[in-house]
Amino acid sequence: MLKIQEIREIIKLIDQSSIEKFTFESEGTKIVLKKGGSEKTVVPSVVETAPVVQQVLPVVQEQVVAAPKQAVQAAPEEKQVEEDASLHKVTSPMVGTFYASASPEVPAYVQVGAKVTEESIVCIVEAMKLFNEIEAEVSGEIVKVLVEDGQLVEYGQPLFLVKAN
Repeated sequence: MLKIQEIREIIKLIDQSSIEKFTFESEGTKIVLKKGGSEKTVVPSVVETAPVVQQVLPVVQEQVVAAPKQAVQAAPEEKQVEEDASLHKVTSPMVGTFYASASPEVPAYVQVGAKVTEESIVCIVEAMKLFNEIEAEVSGEIVKVLVEDGQLVEYGQPLFLVKAN
């Protein structure tokens, strides 16, 4: 039986690919993933064929469905700063986990008020055990950090707002 983290990784991979439907069967368990509509979001649906799966399914559905709700709830607070057109958004180039520093023992690469150049590393996004350094892309000052350390981020999700020079 698949673990929750394995299902999440499959969802991420399907979301990044051009595959419209994915079916996985193993040991009496069947998982069907379909992309829906023009948004190309992955919609998991699990067909139960074994009693053991019934105990695991509520956790999978809560975690997959709950993540977007949390992001939507946080959005109204950020709209005020994001609406300023003069601010540059540093976005995530991939789906992964956001890390503000190289390790928990060292300080964050940048904080609000930090001056950055185009080549300045502002964070790391970890995807499938690969740690990708993300650069600021513009010279300026960090105005706002939009995600928390250890948070899952989506492709194109804004991570920082930078007031460009």
